[in-house]
Amino acid sequence: MANKKERSFVIIKPDGVQRSLIGEIIQRIERTGLKLVALKMVLPTEDQCWTHYNKDDAWFEAKGAKMVDSRKLAGLPTDKPAAEYGKDIVRALVKFMTSGPVVAMIWQGNEAVGIVKKIVGGTEPLTSDVGTIRGDLTIDSYDLSGADERAVRNLIHCSDKPEEAEREIGIWFTSDDIVNYRLLNEEILYDVNLDGILE
Repeated sequence: MANKKERSFVIIKPDGVQRSLIGEIIQRIERTGLKLVALKMVLPTEDQCWTHYNKDDAWFEAKGAKMVDSRKLAGLPTDKPAAEYGKDIVRALVKFMTSGPVVAMIWQGNEAVGIVKKIVGGTEPLTSDVGTIRGDLTIDSYDLSGADERAVRNLIHCSDKPEEAEREIGIWFTSDDIVNYRLLNEEILYDVNLDGILE
């Protein structure tokens, strides 16, 4: 069932802020017709970031096991349990996200999560499609970030599914932060009869 009020959570990460891409990123999303209902610049805390990334022991173990295998193939030492390598992924993300201000936003409209994901592109900039924010505006890769032992700098985070968006929104915003208002653009998108155009 279509949901005209579906919400997606978006963060412009520290690299997007530092590279002065806030306006470009907002414009790309805004041009779709989605409505911006909340926006703020914040300095994330470590607790906020750990809660935001929301990974469990099974995730740490699975990701860590892959890292252990990769390290062995590369002839690198494996000097800690697999789960710790998995936690290193989130530790790197937390370090990156707390390194400077971010811009947190809520976008609302039909299929908001899917629309934003399409515009943002894949997680790795190197393999993200041309025309996406990550594909067009940055050149980082998993290989480079892995070699530097840091999080990939991919400019932006967006929710993967509507229920995840609602969980993330609760971490970064209160209900008082969200503005309910009428946007004239919504008439052209959602008015079935388009009967308010001609005089």
